[in-house]
Amino acid sequence: MTSTAAATGPTADPGTDSTATAPAAAGLGTLPPPETATAPVAARRHHLDDWRPEDPDFWRTTGAPIARRNLIVSIASEHIGFSVWTLWSVLVLFLGPEYGIDPAGKFLLTAVPAALGAVLRLPYTLAVARFGGRNWTIVSALLLLVPAVPMAILIEPGVSYGTLMVLACLAGVGGGNFASSMANINLFYPQRLKGWALGLNAGGGNIGVAAVQLVGLAVLATAGAAYPRLVPAVYLPLIVLAALASARYMDNITGARNERGALREAAREPHTWVMSLLYIGTFGSFIGFGFAFGQVLLVQFGDRFGTPLDAAYLTFLGPLVGSLIRPVGGHLADRYGGARVTLATFAGMAAGAGLVYYASRERSLTLYLIGFIGLFVLSGVGNGSTYKMIPAIFRARAAQAVSAGELDPGAADRRAWRLSGALIGIAGAVGAFGGVLVNIAFRQSFLAYSSADAAYLAFIAWYALCLVVTWVVYLRPSPRRLSGV
Repeated sequence: MTSTAAATGPTADPGTDSTATAPAAAGLGTLPPPETATAPVAARRHHLDDWRPEDPDFWRTTGAPIARRNLIVSIASEHIGFSVWTLWSVLVLFLGPEYGIDPAGKFLLTAVPAALGAVLRLPYTLAVARFGGRNWTIVSALLLLVPAVPMAILIEPGVSYGTLMVLACLAGVGGGNFASSMANINLFYPQRLKGWALGLNAGGGNIGVAAVQLVGLAVLATAGAAYPRLVPAVYLPLIVLAALASARYMDNITGARNERGALREAAREPHTWVMSLLYIGTFGSFIGFGFAFGQVLLVQFGDRFGTPLDAAYLTFLGPLVGSLIRPVGGHLADRYGGARVTLATFAGMAAGAGLVYYASRERSLTLYLIGFIGLFVLSGVGNGSTYKMIPAIFRARAAQAVSAGELDPGAADRRAWRLSGALIGIAGAVGAFGGVLVNIAFRQSFLAYSSADAAYLAFIAWYALCLVVTWVVYLRPSPRRLSGV
């Protein structure tokens, strides 16, 4: 079996850039090089013992249909996982006065699934090579029943806050599905098509944030706010179907393995933590606002809405537009450079948070919606541009190493791709914690000041910090500046 270049193992959202070139050799979920590949063995059902996507003839006659089938099922499964992860962005809208939970308590309910989802990203990525992509997709889909079933049974007036906290935390298992899905699909495609495939896969997952809010809207419109249990109940048959489809149509790639030491080596690289900080600002904002938008809208402008249904008509707009706009960041980074686009994105996000702050104080719902939807759009663009920065950083570092005579070109290139993939894994896990920080910021603001104004000021300060870091590290004229980032 000859090998494709290694998978990225990307636990970060790659901006769904359909033209992005994924790192060719990540430290996670790789295939063995040709010289160590084993000879084909007898065909086994759902096991690809001879997988050569970089071979044009193999890809045209055999590989492409198999990869496409796995991609379609992966998108569906990951989409459902993302929806389950963000269920509490909807469920908090159903928790009326009879539940006895104040706004601070509700923001904590949306913070805990974001936290568990972030923690699970790296182990879920590693699980693909350890257990097989098909096998782990089945398991990860079935694990979604762990939060969904008890939520469909237990959520009703009188349930304790502690029980709701446990249920909300369990929903975090959906956050890990993205990581394993991306690592798995990256193994299936040749280098020239990785960006396209990962873009479709990531986009299908991210739209799950808006989809679950549309499901909540449908439940509110038909059954009313008294039946929050119907929202997770809608996903029960979909979860089972995703697991069955994974078992029926997906495959394991024999020989996939996790490279030892790549994560440890990347963790010693300063750019890993710089990019993780920037990713907190982009993806962390997207997922954090996805969790919080409906709740903060209802709290800030509750007098403008007769029922939660009136607010729910608006809450899905931001995540939907933010998901669909994500490829733009990658395209703009291709043209103008990832660091420049990221710098402009953070400037825009600071302005957007400023507009939200002003609208909140002036009680202008129109300006508030414009500002918040702008934050969703810009966070999506920023995801694409920051993702494009990662391989560019290590290509520039490789060029420096070759110029200094530290590495030969081949070794420098292999190290660059290896560290790029590992950085994507670390930055994705760290960046997802931004969703926790957003909801904690709202919670503390309401606890201390009975409004969200302090949270908006914190967001402005964070985006300003990210802007300064982007300029100082990647754009400021300096002899040590990395070119082409």
